[in-house]
Amino acid sequence: MPPEPEEHFYPAVTSVSLAAEAALLEARVRMLQEEIDETDARIKALSGTLRLLRGGAPTSAESPDGERRCESSG
Repeated sequence: MPPEPEEHFYPAVTSVSLAAEAALLEARVRMLQEEIDETDARIKALSGTLRLLRGGAPTSAESPDGERRCESSG
């Protein structure tokens, strides 16, 4: 069905609108990445504190920096 005669397609307006939406999404992605980085830092700090409370030695499934690692069976 063809568009109604009153409906107009304005490519310039659509482009500006999409560019503005893309800019907002990019800003949101940056904010979320910063929040993820902050959360990661907090997790690492808490992991260090818990390790100290347990006696300081990492378990066999942890690397020296406290991160979990996969054990290979081969």
